Amino acid sequence: MALMRKLITTSLVVIFFVSSVSAAKNKLQILSDQNDDGICISMVETQGYGCEEHKVTTEDGYILSLQRIPKGISGKAATKPPVLLQHGLLMDGITWLLNPPDQSLAFILADEGYDVWIANTRGTKYSQGHTSLSPQDPEYWEWSWDELVDFDLPATLKYVHDQTGQKLHYVGHSLGTLIALAAISQNKLIDMLRSAALLSPIAYLGQLRSPLAKSASKDFIAEGLYWLGIHEFDPRGDAVVKLLQKICQDPGNNCSDLMTSFTGPNCCVNSSRTDIFLEHEPQATATKNMIHIAQMTRKGTIEKYDFGSEEENNKHYGQPNPPEYIMANIPNNIPLFFGYGGADYLSDVNDVKTLLNKLQGHNPDKLVLQYREDYAHADFVFGINTKQVVYDPLMAFFKLN
Repeated sequence: MALMRKLITTSLVVIFFVSSVSAAKNKLQILSDQNDDGICISMVETQGYGCEEHKVTTEDGYILSLQRIPKGISGKAATKPPVLLQHGLLMDGITWLLNPPDQSLAFILADEGYDVWIANTRGTKYSQGHTSLSPQDPEYWEWSWDELVDFDLPATLKYVHDQTGQKLHYVGHSLGTLIALAAISQNKLIDMLRSAALLSPIAYLGQLRSPLAKSASKDFIAEGLYWLGIHEFDPRGDAVVKLLQKICQDPGNNCSDLMTSFTGPNCCVNSSRTDIFLEHEPQATATKNMIHIAQMTRKGTIEKYDFGSEEENNKHYGQPNPPEYIMANIPNNIPLFFGYGGADYLSDVNDVKTLLNKLQGHNPDKLVLQYREDYAHADFVFGINTKQVVYDPLMAFFKLN
């Protein structure tokens, strides 16, 4: 029981990406029902851009929300290929829309003439539909990022490909890079992709520097929640907020700036955007997904979900250990853009180097590395200077491919 109490009282250290969350939660009224009309109405059309809401159904029955910005602010139709934007863990597609239009990648791309599509993975606010299950059903949350590789990403890519009749550029951040790398390593999606841009790339997590994330992994926090029957990991839930307040009473935990504690010291995120961020993020995911990520940090490997015993793994995989996603199998001729930072606690430079070592045979003309010493994890999507530092080189990369 002592261990279980420890699991419960430590659990919500795993809530991340929220700067000064406990204080902000107390002063900010979360407008949870304000944006029920969808991301187009709440985030895109308010900025003067046209927007379309789409729905995609995966082979395992999840109904995903997908937004399209087909024109720039000028109203001129896109003349360049489609770009699919895929968010990271505990986030949704609003990731790409939170800053002003001249700093948000979705709007920047639209103004540059690209046909912009914004993905939202299962379990996030606007992607909680299913053909037979409700989010109140524990079965709805029985998935990890393996299912995002097998179902969400292929369904979304195919939908955009079929709608536009063109191959896509892909941009992923954090978890959005992991699922792309895993899929491409299995030779999936190649025929629909022009290129893949990976910001804060995650394939290996064995050397991450976030003390809170490391502690949560080491103490099997996500496993503890799952054993307690909590299959949905909801950072906005009452239990999470109360736990976080309790954790923040411990002087050993730095709750004054949780974003830095998890992501690293972001050099270029405008702190005035925190309230806007908290109106929309963080988002729910499956507790099983958090377990899978914790397994990666403990093992230092990139492999399928470990069911915890040879017997269970044999049932699912026909072998005693989970199969590995082999990064060296990524085709050498697919154009890849990597953006990574020296201050990133989650996509650590040494883990990125491990990934790049696996890609040593990659065609050098098809590989672009954009390294920024002072960038941490959130800078790549929320930085006020990210257009100049990352997005302009990214669009130069797109033009070549």
